Amino acid sequence: MVEVSTEAIASLAQYYDQSLRCFTFGDFQLSPMVEEFEEILGCLLGGRRPYLFSGFYPSLARISKIVQISAQELDHRKQVENGVVGIPRKYLEEKARILAGKGEWAPFIDVLALLIFGGVLFLNVDGLVDLATIDAFLAYHNHKESPVVAMLADLYGTFDRRCEKNNTRIVCCTPTLYVWLVLHLFHQEVRHACPLESHRSCTEKGGANRDQLLANKEGASVNWFP
Repeated sequence: MVEVSTEAIASLAQYYDQSLRCFTFGDFQLSPMVEEFEEILGCLLGGRRPYLFSGFYPSLARISKIVQISAQELDHRKQVENGVVGIPRKYLEEKARILAGKGEWAPFIDVLALLIFGGVLFLNVDGLVDLATIDAFLAYHNHKESPVVAMLADLYGTFDRRCEKNNTRIVCCTPTLYVWLVLHLFHQEVRHACPLESHRSCTEKGGANRDQLLANKEGASVNWFP
């Protein structure tokens, strides 16, 4: 579990350059790359296709086959928030608890994976796992399509919207973005093979003034990975 510093993400957002699609600091620039997110998530593209939204949301009948909930029940439970249709996260969490209590581990793992997609990778609306996120999950579940490219597109789209409308919240894939930020810009005494281990062992990320830390960063102090 990655505890995200919202202050650090807010500080990072000040350096986003919409025209260049990167973060521009005093004498250097940084951009999250597909390969970096793949390594953080442990989800290498390899020979798999990247997930691309087809423009059509999945039917409730398709969703029901994976989560072991009838289409009628899903239709009854679905909610709409700010024009976004989805399934309440609390309802899916309760479903996961019931499946675990019954020892039905295969559907439990599927519901848990869906919750991770909706709460970590493609968080859009608080409290909902929306249909676009479910479509990405189904593509991964059924065809092993990688969600990493879609995550980066979502991330850059969010920062673009924030440039145009300053009150846009940064909620998409923030745990992955925060790990990426710490690995590059915070001091690492030891770099582990696993990015999450490097993140956990970094003591500087607990510092109080993230604005000052980022403002004082120079290219020579950045962790440039091969």
